[in-house]
Amino acid sequence: MGLSSLFKMFGQQMPQTNSGFASMLGEFQKFKQSFSGNPQQQVQQLLNSGQMTQQQFQKLSQAATQFQQMMRGRF
Repeated sequence: MGLSSLFKMFGQQMPQTNSGFASMLGEFQKFKQSFSGNPQQQVQQLLNSGQMTQQQFQKLSQAATQFQQMMRGRF
């Protein structure tokens, strides 16, 4: 799973069912296992190259914050 899949995952609404949550969590685990390197450096590289806009970064950052809050509430 690449960055585009992560964008797609966070671009969708958060699932309302446990099975949807389990599916999303499974996708996140796959992404986490396939990810290598420093996340901050990779995001900065995407911003510098124009592959990611500042607006996309803001949306991803907000979605990541919401995801973290959701994960804290679940575990």
